[in-house]
Amino acid sequence: MSERVYEYTKIRDLKDMLKKSGEEYGEKIAYKIRIENGKYKEITHKQVREMIDCLGTMLINMGLKGKKIAVIGENRYEWQIAYLSIVCGTGIVVPLDKSLPENELKDLIKRSGVEAIFYSAKYEQTLIKAKLEGVGKLKHLISMDLEEHKDGIYSQKELIQMGRRLIKKGNKEFIKSKIDNSKMSIMLFTSGTTSISKVVALSHKNICSNLMALASILDVNSDDIFLSFLPLHHVFECTVGFLFSLYKGAETVFCDGIRHIPENMREYKVSVMASVPAIYERIFKIIRKQIEKEGNLEEILQKEEEYKEESMEIKKKVFDNIHQMLGGNVKILISGAASLDAGIEQRYRNLGLNLVQGYGLTETSPVVAIGTKKYYKVGSIGKAIPGVEAKLVNTDKDGMGELVVKGPNVMLEYFENKEATKKALVDGWFYTGDLAKIDDEGYIFICGRKKSVIVLKNGKNIFPEEIENLLNKIEGVEESFIFGKQMSEDKEDIKIFAKIVYNEEIVKDAYKVETTEEIYSALNQKVKEINQTMPKYKAIRGTIFTQTPLIKTTTNKIKREKNLEQIINEQSAGREEMLASI
Repeated sequence: MSERVYEYTKIRDLKDMLKKSGEEYGEKIAYKIRIENGKYKEITHKQVREMIDCLGTMLINMGLKGKKIAVIGENRYEWQIAYLSIVCGTGIVVPLDKSLPENELKDLIKRSGVEAIFYSAKYEQTLIKAKLEGVGKLKHLISMDLEEHKDGIYSQKELIQMGRRLIKKGNKEFIKSKIDNSKMSIMLFTSGTTSISKVVALSHKNICSNLMALASILDVNSDDIFLSFLPLHHVFECTVGFLFSLYKGAETVFCDGIRHIPENMREYKVSVMASVPAIYERIFKIIRKQIEKEGNLEEILQKEEEYKEESMEIKKKVFDNIHQMLGGNVKILISGAASLDAGIEQRYRNLGLNLVQGYGLTETSPVVAIGTKKYYKVGSIGKAIPGVEAKLVNTDKDGMGELVVKGPNVMLEYFENKEATKKALVDGWFYTGDLAKIDDEGYIFICGRKKSVIVLKNGKNIFPEEIENLLNKIEGVEESFIFGKQMSEDKEDIKIFAKIVYNEEIVKDAYKVETTEEIYSALNQKVKEINQTMPKYKAIRGTIFTQTPLIKTTTNKIKREKNLEQIINEQSAGREEMLASI
C-alpha cells in the first residue's frame, strides 16, 4: 500500500468537497471554454458552486427529491453541473453512455427508473420519443442547450435562473440538505449489452475516499489544467478527471476530439490528463512522425540513451522541443481502463514525459492502484492507494492469482442483483476478475483478464493482451484481437488466431505494395516474424485482415465476446477468410 505524501483536505461527501474547495479556490478558474477563435468563456469555482445550488434548488422544487435522474451528453461543463446538482442534495444520479443506440438507451432508462434526464441536443428526438412512448418512469426532459423552456422541455439554463430566484426568496432546501454518505447516490451501468450489464451502486463515501487517496499521493494542485477527453459517464474520467479537478481547485478544459488532443494540449497548456493506452500510443506516433519530418530521429534516440538514467526534470529540459509539441506544461499523464504497453511507457519517460499507469474498476470508484513519483516501476500499476488493501487468491506456481481488493472505495453492491453481488464480494473483498502478480515491494503487475485467458491443451495460459501489444507495433496495424480456435473434435485442441485491423494507406506506403493480396502477404510476413520471437505454443496460426474497427466500449476496451461472435458469424457466412500464418 502507498503511503500518503501530500497534505489533503478531508471530506465526508461531495457536497462537503464543494463547500471546502469552493472556500479555498472560489476565485480561481474552474472551466475555460473556447467560444470562437482567440476568445474564451471562463467560469470560476465560486460560479460553479452557485450554479449547482440554483439548479439543485429548482430540481427539488420540481418534486425530484430522492428520485433517480440521468445525465447524457458529450463532455461539457453543463454535464458536470447537472451531475453535482443531482448528487449533492436532490437524488440519485445515473450517468448514461452517450454512444448507446436508441433501443439500448431506452432499456437503461427503463431499468434505472429515472424520472428526469439532462441531455444535449443530439439526443432530443430519441428522448422525446421515449417520453411519448411512456418508457419507464420518465417524466421530465431537461436540455443542456435550450435557452428557455420549449414544448414541454425544460432548459437547464432557465432552471438555474429560476432556482436563483427561489434562493433569493429564502428557499434553502437544497443548500441545507444533508447527505447520507454511506447510501447509494450514484448508479453506474457496467459496459456490455444492456441485457447483461450490471448496475454498480456507489456512495459519496466510495468516491470521496478515492479523491482523498489520490490527493495524498499525486502532485496535483490548483494551478493545474486538466484536459477532459474520456466520456464523463465512465467512472475513470468522472472521478480522476472531473471530480478530482474540482476538489483540487484546478482548471478543466474540454477536448475537441481525438484528432485534436496534441493541439488542445498546446492551446490550453494542459498539465494533467487521464486517458487510455490507445490515446498515448496515438500521441507517441504523432510525436515520432514530427521528429522524423524534422530529420531529428537519430539524434533524439541517441539522447534518450545518453540521458536514460537522469531525473525527469533533466530529461524535460533536454527534450524541451518535444514537450512544446504538447504545450510544454505536462506534469502527469495517467493511463487506465486497459493495459499499457511497457515499451510505450518507457519511451515517454525517456523523453521526460511523466506517464504512469493506474488501475481500477467501476466497482472500486475506480482507482485501486497508481504509479506515483515515489512509487513507480515500468510495467506496473504501482502500489495500492492509501486505505486500499490488495492481495492475490488462488495463485499458481508462478505466483499469479486473481487480484482481490478491500477498502472504502469498494461499491455497496450490484443494484438489485444479490447473486452477482454475492459472487463478487466475499467477506468485504472484491474479486476483480483480473490476474496479477505482486512483487516483494508491493508493486502490482496485471497479467490479463481471467475471462480472456486462452488455456491450451498443454495447460499453458495465453494472455491475448500480451500478443496484441506485439501486433499493434507492426507499422500500419491499427488494432488487433487474439482468440483461440478449436482445431479438431478435441475441445482442448486450441490454437491461437488473430484478427488484424490495418490502415491501407500506411501499409501501402510502408511496404510498397498495391493489391489486397500483396497487403495481406506483407502483414502476414510481419506476423511470422513475431512468431519467431515467441515460444511455439504462443504462435499465431492464422490471421483475418480487415479495415473495419473492432467492437469496443467507449473507453476503447475490446468487447471480446462480441468480436468473437462476429468472427464466427462472418466465417459461417463466408464473409471472412482466414489466412495461415505458419
